[in-house]
This record gives sequence, C-alpha cells and structure tokens, in this order.
Amino acid sequence: MALTLRSSTSFLSPLDPASKLLHKPEDAPPSCVAMPQQAPATTRLRALRAATQSPPAPVESSTPAQTELLHGQVQQAHPGGEPRRGGVPVYVMLPLDTVGPGGQVLRARALAASLMALRSAGVEGVMVDVWWGVVERDGPGRYDWEGYAELVRMVERAGLRLQMVMSFHQCGGNVGDSCNIPLPPWVLEEVSANPDIVYTDRSGRRNPEYISLGCDTLPVLKGRTPIQVYSDYMRSFRDRFSGYLGTVIAEVQVGLGPCGELRYPSYPEADGTWRFPGIGEFQCYDKYMRASLQSAAVAAGHENWGTGGPHDAGEYKQFPEETGFFRREGTWSTEYGHFFLEWYSGMLLEHGDRVLAAAEAIFRGTGATLSAKVAGIHWHYRTRSHAAELTAGYYNTRRHDGYLPIARMLARHGAVLNFTCMEMKDEQQPGHAGCSPELLVQQVRAAARTARVELAGENALERYDEQAFEQVASTAASAGLSAFTYLRMNRNLFDGDNWRRFVAFVKTMADGGERTALPRCDTGHSDLYVGFLDAAKERRTPEAEAAAAL
Repeated sequence: MALTLRSSTSFLSPLDPASKLLHKPEDAPPSCVAMPQQAPATTRLRALRAATQSPPAPVESSTPAQTELLHGQVQQAHPGGEPRRGGVPVYVMLPLDTVGPGGQVLRARALAASLMALRSAGVEGVMVDVWWGVVERDGPGRYDWEGYAELVRMVERAGLRLQMVMSFHQCGGNVGDSCNIPLPPWVLEEVSANPDIVYTDRSGRRNPEYISLGCDTLPVLKGRTPIQVYSDYMRSFRDRFSGYLGTVIAEVQVGLGPCGELRYPSYPEADGTWRFPGIGEFQCYDKYMRASLQSAAVAAGHENWGTGGPHDAGEYKQFPEETGFFRREGTWSTEYGHFFLEWYSGMLLEHGDRVLAAAEAIFRGTGATLSAKVAGIHWHYRTRSHAAELTAGYYNTRRHDGYLPIARMLARHGAVLNFTCMEMKDEQQPGHAGCSPELLVQQVRAAARTARVELAGENALERYDEQAFEQVASTAASAGLSAFTYLRMNRNLFDGDNWRRFVAFVKTMADGGERTALPRCDTGHSDLYVGFLDAAKERRTPEAEAAAAL
C-alpha cells in the first residue's frame, strides 16, 4: 500500500534506506513521495556489521589519534565505523515496562508499530532500561535475557539502534515512574537481614532504590560485593549480546545510582518525602557510610567531625535560608563544611570510578559506546550554596566546581556524559525556586569541554511543545551534543500536533539544529499526523496502531 505524506519536515529520502545506519550524506533533498518499500532490516544490519568487522579501538581515555575534535570537544568515532557528519542523532526512550517484571516484552504488537513509526520519522534508535530486578530475579547469577533478546531482534528488524541501560536501581517512587520494578527478591532479602546496605537519612529512613555505595567493596550480597554483582551482570549481558554490540546495540549506559544517575537519593518523591523545590537531605547514615566518614575525620585530625552528617542541614522540603548549613554564609562555607562536602562527593566519585572501571574492562573492544548519566538539579542553582546539588553529591557551589571532577572521571573511562534538563529555560521556572537550568547546562558543557569528554543530553520532563524542542535544538548546536535521547515514547507522543512537532524536531536535529524551510512540494503547510495515514479505513497503518495501542 502506497501512502503519500505531506509535511514541512519531510523525512523520506530517495536514497536506499539501507544506508540509514551507515549515515547517508546530509545533502539528500527533502521529498514528498510515496512510502518506499524498505529493504529487509537484516540486510541493512548485515551491511552495518560488515563495516565493523575489524573491532574499533578499545573504549579508553581519548587520545588525538583515536578521536576527532568537533565543537571544541572530543567526539568518538561512530560505532558504525564512520565519524558523524554534522547533525545530532535522536533516540527515544521506550516505556519503563517494555520488558515487564516477568521477563516478557509487553504490548509487542503496539511496540512493533511504534518502532516503525519512529524509523519513518528519522529517529536513530531507542533506549531501554535493562532492569536488574527483572533479569536476575530468580537468584544470584541466574540471568534471564530472553525478553531483552526479543526486543533487540525487534529493533534490528525495524532498522533502528539501541541504547541499553544497565539499570541497577529500583523503578518506582520518582518523577515519571509509571510502574514498580524493585531490586531482585534475593537482594531485598539481604536488605531485610541487613538494612544498612541501602541509603539512610538522618532520621533513619531507609531507601531501597539502590545499594549504598558505602558497601561497594564488601561481600554483602550472598558472598559477593556490589561491584562484583554489577560486573557479573554486565559480563553476562556482553556474552549474551556479543553479536549485536557495536551494531544494533550502539551504547551501553551504566547505571550508577537512583534513576540510573550518578547521585545519592536525596530527593525521593515516594510517600511525599520530598517536594519540589526542597533542598533534600544527605544520605550518609548507614553504618558503612558512617564508618567511612569517621575514618576520614580521624585522618583529617578532627575526630569529632566524624560522628554524623551536618546537624543543621534541615529537612527534605525546606529552603536553603531556613537552615544553618545552606544559608548564604552558612556552615557549608566553613572548614568543616568543606571537609564534609569533599568526603561526601568524593565517595560518589569513587563509586562511579569503580563501576565504570569494571564496565570499561568488560565492554572494551565490543564497539559499543559507554555512557553515564548525571542529574540536572537546577533548583536553588542561583543561591550561593546550591543546596539541592550538595545533598545529591555534587559539590557545586559559587566557589567550587562540582562537575569538572565528574567529567574528568568519565573521561578516564571513555564514557559519554549524559546530562538532563536540556529542554528547560530559566524563564519557565518558578521564581521562588532559584532555578537556572540554562546556566547549569552551560557549566556542564564547559566541564565536558575542559575534560575532553563527549556530552549527550535528555529532557528531564515530558514535553511536546515547540519551545522545548527549540531549546533542545539550540543547546545541541551550541554544545555539540553527540546524541539526544527523548523522554518518552507513549500514547501522547503519537497524538496529532505532538507527533508533527516531534518529526519536525528530529529533522531539525539532523540538520545540526538549523530550522529548515518548507520543501517546495509541501504546498499544504504540513498537516502530517501518522494517525491520518489510513489509505484504507479497514486497515490502519502501523503508525496509527501505535498511537491507538500504547
């Protein structure tokens, strides 16, 4: 069935679709043509694999011989074998429960239709969480990859690529969490027996989202350390998907904390514990973190500093000026404050370094890019103390750069720095919260450039409006993003104007952030909506099915 499309963001090309994964030249003219009969995905992916018969250089710290300097930062060679030629590839996050708690792909028919729609729109690929609580649910070292193997095959057939997240955290209790996937049952048994292996706040509240980094090197998980458990998991993943790494699986994002981000769970939304724009709380009160703090205090010659975290740091929902620690010239700016914040942020950096060192060794030579995610904590950024960033583990104040050490740590392991809140503008934030997402992104961009590490981005919240897309495109052009991952694929994305704006956004990103004029053949001023592409009423297109079924 031939479908004729009219759109200002024409995404069909007269070129052979087999060239998409091999990065077709950018000067292909926009066209308004009938939907072409695509070559089988297996043919396209076979061509891509042929281009990567010789494994790329190991994923290591960048060197001039291995990389190309673009936009003032180092860009790794594309896993397909050729460097990117301008433009920013767009990925789309799949639903959190794409592979459900039982290990099966959910809503497979709707998913297949959705992947086809994304492919038609010019999207590069999709991102999926590979949940620890799903894969290793049956017991230590018992891995069930079958649901994810089916997903990889579906993505391959659609001619797309994958960013796969090693999600060692719980799903549920945070912004945007639409389902509940806890840590593996056998891990929760260990938590019940020893509650100190999860993060704990000053009042003794335990957080089961992620294993405390304080016990990274202790055998608290059925005789294995958390680092050993994460390493075994990643090694099993590598072995199971070795034939897809570097081709269909373009990137492995390594989860490093709650929500997969390198941070402490300082602002949990579950049960109303925290509410925006609260400062959050330090998470250093499990016995392993307290022992580390005590040891650091003794080494610093101030044993009394190791009895616990700051006593005047307030509570989750408070504002900086309501506390002794975070107020304008508060305890954060004293010698003690510097000691504590150096230790607290340093522990987080060491955790990231350990996990990424393991990941680098495991995935070296596979051709897959490594990445790690850093949270965009933009509230109270305009205050001196940057309280919300401090409780999350980022020692970033008006006097101290908290993101350059993170960028340098990632650079040591050849990992991309994936940062959120790329869609936000300062003028859209509530005045009382001291927000500045734009200045925050600028600071992180500068840190990435100084450390010579790639910068990629995500939107923090679901957005479908023109302003958000324009902000992302502008940031992508100025920051030289290596990729952008859009949150998230759902029913709303495929809805009328939302889909039309998204398709236009993908085209804009492919053009390097430049807004493109209407193609001459689009005399109808663009009314593209995949839900309308039903040449026969008795048979809806897969795109329409995606919108209806999600």
